Amino acid sequence: MMKRIPRTQPYNRLPALALALALTALFALPRLDAAHAAGAPNREKNDARADKLSPDLREKLRGGRTAQEKVEVVLQLDGEESGQLKSYLSRNGVHVKGRFQKLGVVAAELPLDAIEELAAFNAEVTSVSLDHDLTASGHLTTTTGAAGVRSQTTTAGKTYTLDGTGVTIAVVDSGIDATHKSFAVTKKIKISKDFTGENRTDDPYGHGTHVAAIAAGLGAPTSGKYEGVAPNASLVNLRVLNRRGVGKVSQVLAALDWLLANRTTYGVRVVNMSIGAPAVESYKTDPLCVAVRKLVNAGLVVVAAAGNDGKTSAGKKAYGLIHSPGVEPSALTVGSSNTFGTDARSDDAVTTYSSRGPTRGYYTDAAGVRHYDNLVKPDLVAPGNKINAAESVSNVLVTNYAQLESNVYPTTNMKMMYLSGTSMATPAVAGAAALLLQVNPKLTPNMVKLALTYTAQPLAGFNQLEQGAGQLNVEGAVRLAKLIRQDLTNSTALGAPMLTGPAPTPQSTVAGTTFPWAQGVGFGYTYARGTNLITKYQKVYGTGILLGDGILLGDGILLGDGILLGDGILLGDGILLGDSRPWHDQPAFMPCGILLGDGILLGDGILLGDGILLGDGILLGDGILLGDTVIDPLRVLVNGDNTTHMR
Repeated sequence: MMKRIPRTQPYNRLPALALALALTALFALPRLDAAHAAGAPNREKNDARADKLSPDLREKLRGGRTAQEKVEVVLQLDGEESGQLKSYLSRNGVHVKGRFQKLGVVAAELPLDAIEELAAFNAEVTSVSLDHDLTASGHLTTTTGAAGVRSQTTTAGKTYTLDGTGVTIAVVDSGIDATHKSFAVTKKIKISKDFTGENRTDDPYGHGTHVAAIAAGLGAPTSGKYEGVAPNASLVNLRVLNRRGVGKVSQVLAALDWLLANRTTYGVRVVNMSIGAPAVESYKTDPLCVAVRKLVNAGLVVVAAAGNDGKTSAGKKAYGLIHSPGVEPSALTVGSSNTFGTDARSDDAVTTYSSRGPTRGYYTDAAGVRHYDNLVKPDLVAPGNKINAAESVSNVLVTNYAQLESNVYPTTNMKMMYLSGTSMATPAVAGAAALLLQVNPKLTPNMVKLALTYTAQPLAGFNQLEQGAGQLNVEGAVRLAKLIRQDLTNSTALGAPMLTGPAPTPQSTVAGTTFPWAQGVGFGYTYARGTNLITKYQKVYGTGILLGDGILLGDGILLGDGILLGDGILLGDGILLGDSRPWHDQPAFMPCGILLGDGILLGDGILLGDGILLGDGILLGDGILLGDTVIDPLRVLVNGDNTTHMR
């Protein structure tokens, strides 16, 4: 049982147990290849993987075990189950927990000794992963710029309120307390579904209610003081974490499978996943990542928490611990920033606990060599420290940690609580995505990601592996989204005009602080910059295509397949320093080949290829200290440090 502590920690660093929710919110799921059907390059058919079993499941098989020991697994299938596989899954000792047809996944419990036999179904079983336990991860509208864009005017001169109207956000979490006044209007919560087996959809744990209020909590009950980023957006409540804040990968898969089947019925455009687990296997096979890609290819913006493992127990920076599904390249992965309680953005910083990239999931080839994903994540950061939002009735978190109670309202269904973590930053971005889709309903998930990252504010002193493009800037993202044409489709010609008018001025003034935009977007292993990213249509902005397809990594050369426009766009060959300048002015402090290459030998004989960077004084690039540690998630699991690791 993997109980992770959510970085939903109080401002004054609560004990580990209080943070257990943030982890539940970041679960790892197996993944299927959804992009290929839409014409995008597929996932290289497992990239010469020699082992269908996830690394942690393989490690479990190597350990000592009793003959009758059972294990819960998630099977990813290529097509329908054959009669032979169905027969196998119906035999004595095997229990099928669920079949999720939209995702092509089966969850089952079976003897550990039978795992190898199951993997031998070559034609249909593509991957076998452990069904992990999941946990949650942990003045907002003013500092993000959301309050400043509430009043909008159409091209016809009609005014309207930009508040998420017409957009539904699915919250995959521990439930929502529908009695809280943050949600107390008719049809605010369109439907609630329980996938935990507890037959309830309220929030006894306390995480999901807080998350939902940050994204879409009503402002009227508090006179706008504690208003969500998209207060008039509707919600779909998908409860996957139980009363203890723990859930299973298979439960999350069941929720996502339901969502794929019912998304249009309830108008869902955005999915918030403030949940997660250590990302051990490659995103190409991780069940949660595969499922997320299917949602994105179906047109849903999936916003995922980066995790709260940015610091070791010794207080040093930790790299390489982005959680799943945040490691999925199609997800919009969010880290946490600290506003220090002020609206002004001039002193904002990345929180110490926010998980840093690169992603370190891997697969093993036939020669026994590990191939790490090493994607640059997170995509951006948003305020997530000491956020005051809705408190569900008598929840576990406040019961155990009374200091989380903010005591601003005495009424039971009006109480508020403080939580901190990437779980809190994620719904701020989900709410921002809802605002973009209200102002421009034709945006694809990749266009939403472009708008949010291109307009982000680079924070001084933090590199790309810590902050991605920078901090959420709702004002700039809305201004850019309004200009993007609404008649763009996958068949639009490469390089066609993308905006309805001139390119916007690439800077914003929010809460008295004027700052330049990042003016770039991440592409997995590298980044791209240039005004052509927003003025000329790129094929990678279509649906069913991974942002980054068509790029030859490392030297800035394009594959030439017409996916990405070469003229006027420059590809980066390093990790950006993040010194508060826009991407086109920032220096690269670390060539990608040093940090991101498998088995690269560093100067004094330390190998990075095994997932561990040893030695505190290794300097990369021009003197930036990658500190302290690059952690191998599998080592964390094997050592059993899965409750409070790397806080």
